[in-house]
Amino acid sequence: MNRIACVTGADRGLGLSLTRWLLEHGFTVFAGRYMQEWEELDQLKRIYPQKLELVALDVGNADSVEQAAAAIGDKAPHLDLIINNAGITKATDQATVEGDLDFDSMMQIYNVNTLGALRVSHALMELLLQGTDKLIVNISSEAGSVSRNQRNVMYGYCMSKSALNMQSSILHQHLRPQGGQVMVIYPGWLQSYMGGDLNMSAPISPDVSADGIMKLVTNHEAYKREQPIFLDYEGQEWPW
Repeated sequence: MNRIACVTGADRGLGLSLTRWLLEHGFTVFAGRYMQEWEELDQLKRIYPQKLELVALDVGNADSVEQAAAAIGDKAPHLDLIINNAGITKATDQATVEGDLDFDSMMQIYNVNTLGALRVSHALMELLLQGTDKLIVNISSEAGSVSRNQRNVMYGYCMSKSALNMQSSILHQHLRPQGGQVMVIYPGWLQSYMGGDLNMSAPISPDVSADGIMKLVTNHEAYKREQPIFLDYEGQEWPW
């Protein structure tokens, strides 16, 4: 069976690296595209014209998600893998509780990071259940770990990732009796655009992280448990 994946937030950074890895390993990929001005996906499309489908997708918008799901359903007989990678943070999320907390920004972060993943999984569930692996990978963060938290800022981002982790547990309980599973993965501190500009002070490149993540995903059967497993890209288990 042709293996088919959907990756959200595929324009650049980790999402682009994951998309490239999947294509190089024979997957057909539906890549969620949010920023039309970024040309890297177009370049991949020229290399893999039969294997890569670009789909306009704003995970923070319900109509966009439904339209993307319909477009994928028109071309894909099934999905084996959904990688919910799209995520945001905001500079305004750096205030302490005594500072100028921006609740509107927090709602936007939660809408994308938490509800966005659920929107996508919900809209694509029928296709996923027709696949072989029935696997969802939610890209989370060490910021979602309650027991390891040392921050006194980033309320919106940290809470959004903790909520994503809880979402993963609920969804895992739905998929497990049907032979599926959810994995929660922290990709490491990446050289990414999460802050708006490319952060080259981070130690990990998206390609290195993507390679580590996909090694874990390829071996996903070894991580099937009653609860979804929470790993970093090197395979170290993280506490919830």
